[in-house]
Parts: sequence; C-alpha cells; structure tokens
Amino acid sequence: MSTTQTEVKNLKPGKYVIIDGEPCKVVNISTSKPGKHGSAKARIEAVTLTDGRRKELVKPASAQVEVPIIDKRKAQVISLTGDSVHLMDMETYETFETSIPEELKGKLTEGQEISYWEVMGKRILMG
Repeated sequence: MSTTQTEVKNLKPGKYVIIDGEPCKVVNISTSKPGKHGSAKARIEAVTLTDGRRKELVKPASAQVEVPIIDKRKAQVISLTGDSVHLMDMETYETFETSIPEELKGKLTEGQEISYWEVMGKRILMG
C-alpha cells in the first residue's frame, strides 16, 4: 500500500497529495466559504515531485483525497553515466539506476551519500 486517505481540510502547504495519479507537494490552499446550497470548496495548488509541473485540484473541504506514503532512505552513489546515476541503498544494499534531476546535475560524485524518496514505486533523488 503506497497511499492513504485524508480529508481536504487537513492538507496544508508543505504536505503531500496525489493529483491525477502523480505525487505532489502542496504549495497553496485557498478555501471558499460555504454557499447557500453547498459546502466549502478548497482549491489546492501543488507541484509534482518527479518533474516540478504545477497541478490544481478543486474539491469540497470535507472530501477525501489520496496522500502518498513516502519512504525516506539513504543511498551511496556507485557510478554516474550521462543523465543517470547508479545507487546502492544503505540499508538493503540493493542497487538501482535512476535519472538525475536538473538541480543535482554536476553536483554528484562517486562514493557520495545521498537521500532519496520511494513514492508510489518511483525513486526520487532529494540531494
């Protein structure tokens, strides 16, 4: 199980939510007042964890949304090849390859320890 449920009103900037099947970090939330015939609506602005694209979601404040379960781990850089990096998990000693995000290009060296998140089956380097 890589997700859990929460109500929209429990989300705050800096928390995480799933929008269109993508794990996202909440940037801003604005809530409208309840109307005569309905409940308060929340407008959630977020950026995807994988590529930084902006996403929006509008739902009633009492609605349920999916929240990703984030597994924060450490790995050691084994080798660098172009835009990808070969890593070894520091707990399980599992090796895997992943792409290097723009903000980390040119900053990684072999033998360096780096943080990564495992979210919904994807591995995201955090630096």
